[in-house]
Amino acid sequence: MIPSAILESALYVTDLNAAEHFYTDVLGLTLLGKVDGRHLFFRCGPGVLLVFNAEATKIPPAPDAKLKVPPHGAVGEGHLCFAASAAEIDGWRTHLQAKKIAIESEFEWPQGGRSIYIRDPSGNSIEFAEPRIWGL
Repeated sequence: MIPSAILESALYVTDLNAAEHFYTDVLGLTLLGKVDGRHLFFRCGPGVLLVFNAEATKIPPAPDAKLKVPPHGAVGEGHLCFAASAAEIDGWRTHLQAKKIAIESEFEWPQGGRSIYIRDPSGNSIEFAEPRIWGL
């Protein structure tokens, strides 16, 4: 058996309100679900981006919980990369500059393809890259 795709990816943040603003108003993702103080779920193409309050997800579920999701979390700056064509990367650069979001890094990969990097409000590294950087 081999997994066919990644269905969801998670980032951990310290400020859910700032994250909600960033991922909806800056990146344009659609909010699918939200539990105040715990998480935000966003649609991204065929997948889902989960944004968690890192402290809230460390708490194990109650014995009588309907959803017995095991505790999880991460400390420090995470990373997520969104796929973008060369033209889309140019569009993202313009859009992010208009939104006053600093581009931390931009470069061409030796194997071909470009990436730009920004930070979300919690310091997570957010990348936009051409899929060909992975031969896709």
